[in-house]
Amino acid sequence: MPVRRRSGRRRAGRVRRAARNSRGLGGQPLRCGSLVHHHGPPTGPAARDAEHLQVQAPLVAFVLRLLAPAKVNLTFEVLGRRDDGYHEVRTILQALSLADVLTFEASDDLTLTVEPEGAAPVEENLVLAAARLLQREAGVLAGAAIHLAKRIPMAGGLGGGSSDAATALLGLRRLWGLDLDADALRELAAQLGSDVPFFVSGGTALGEGRGERLTSLPTPRGEAVVAVPDASRPRDKTGQMYGLLKPEHYTDGSATAEAEQRLRSGDPFGEGVVNAFDAVAVQAYPFYEAMREAFESVGLRPVLCGAGPSMFALADEGEGFALAGCLATQAGCSALAVTFVGPWELEGVAGE
Repeated sequence: MPVRRRSGRRRAGRVRRAARNSRGLGGQPLRCGSLVHHHGPPTGPAARDAEHLQVQAPLVAFVLRLLAPAKVNLTFEVLGRRDDGYHEVRTILQALSLADVLTFEASDDLTLTVEPEGAAPVEENLVLAAARLLQREAGVLAGAAIHLAKRIPMAGGLGGGSSDAATALLGLRRLWGLDLDADALRELAAQLGSDVPFFVSGGTALGEGRGERLTSLPTPRGEAVVAVPDASRPRDKTGQMYGLLKPEHYTDGSATAEAEQRLRSGDPFGEGVVNAFDAVAVQAYPFYEAMREAFESVGLRPVLCGAGPSMFALADEGEGFALAGCLATQAGCSALAVTFVGPWELEGVAGE
């Protein structure tokens, strides 16, 4: 997503200053050689030669595996359309136990492999976009071999692509030894999409603006049941859903404010789950009514996951697994139980 030009120089300067603190000999840009242990390094003028930062020995074996959790919007309200064409929203985002897995290894080149094969065109993957952005803004010359194992249903409204991009920033920050704090990473993440900054720290957060202005909230205890329809997704699904909204679908954000207060006071979330897109979902997803009725048949009140088409409902603790089984039978689609995940540090969520 584009960012305001007036802040671009300040953001880039901040990232580059932090990156300089991470650079090796003579302040040279990081290369793969910065990960190499040398015995008897060159001395004198040769030690100042940038070429000695190139790979001159086998790379240190270092494999980093991180999880990229999914998310749901516990609330999602659209307040109106802004002059810049974006919509003003108020939302509460919640990270989930369902996650993709990213693996990072040192390499001369920057490469990405994805499983299952054919999951999405690699060149269009946000992981590569995130890696190239970090390389450029931090002045990094090193590469990385990145492998993405998809576990989150694609284009289902669960934020998998955005989470993958943020996790790429977290993983490469560690792999390349960059001294970037969470704010700097979130500024970069905002260039990749409105949801990406949330996944730098995850947990539970209030999102404002386009969703990129974040305020951390206490993570509630609880579970959710997610149903994923076996149906094709429009290419610009989110844009199409916003296009269906009319002024009568806009709200004042009070539902999100009430939910925020419940979270801060430790009260049960109750029936406060709302999503503005549910009002127009039947126009985009012919199966919407049938899925909603399947949820209701097992005693659950569903809303869309993000822009859909997946749906979710809150479940009492310990009941999610059984309800997911019942829902899968009723709806004839994939259903799973997930738990809420609290915030993580800059090291990311360690994978198995």
